[in-house]
Amino acid sequence: MKTAGIFSFKGASLIALLATSAISALGFLWPFLISEKQGHPQWIFLLATPCALLLLMISVSNKELDSKSIALLAVLSALIAALRPMGTGAVGIEPMWFVLILAARVFGASFGFLLGTISMFLSAILTGGLGPWVAYQSFAAGWIGLGVALIPKGLRGKSEVFALALYGVAAAGFFGIAMDLQFWPWTLGSDTQLSYVAGAALSTNFSHFISYHFLSAMAWDIPRAIFTASSIVMTAKPVLHTLRRAHTRAAFMTPIEFIERV
Repeated sequence: MKTAGIFSFKGASLIALLATSAISALGFLWPFLISEKQGHPQWIFLLATPCALLLLMISVSNKELDSKSIALLAVLSALIAALRPMGTGAVGIEPMWFVLILAARVFGASFGFLLGTISMFLSAILTGGLGPWVAYQSFAAGWIGLGVALIPKGLRGKSEVFALALYGVAAAGFFGIAMDLQFWPWTLGSDTQLSYVAGAALSTNFSHFISYHFLSAMAWDIPRAIFTASSIVMTAKPVLHTLRRAHTRAAFMTPIEFIERV
């Protein structure tokens, strides 16, 4: 009975996570899915936000996150939010990503998703950068934290650092694509060869977007990828060691009764 309960809780967390990701993905992909430009699709993210909150509540109620995990989530979110403005004004230089990726590596996919979304939203509040773009940035960051789960857990040493650095390059490119999807339908008007064309075939708009993205990728995505990968290579060993030590010493998710007996 106990085992079944644990699996049902994990299933609920997974459903909330999948629902959040699926709904928010529509906010990025709508230009390829609808035939007319119908205003900003922020309502899609308004649907995704309760799912993200539901994920947090389920994780807490399932004991996937205890009070110590939540405290660490708050501390790391504040750290990332403080690091992000340091790259303001520099093309693609964003020092937040290596912290998010390394933390998600140690504490897991759900933690990484929540860390990405919360820290990006907190950063917008701290810098006064609130606007329609915040929802896009928050969910894109959440997916980057979530995607770290694709790296095999058994990797350690140089192989792990290499895999994390390679993921950092992919994450930098993904974030660039996500942000271009946000701006592309609205910034070029409708009379250029790269514009979003309402009612056009999917292949036409996709071709226009790819051309638009790669014309801007040299200026933003490549520096972001180089900086993120370099930061991971230089800091992965001490940061991973520190986070894993904190995870062990704080005995995350270990019952208090067990700690007291030990």
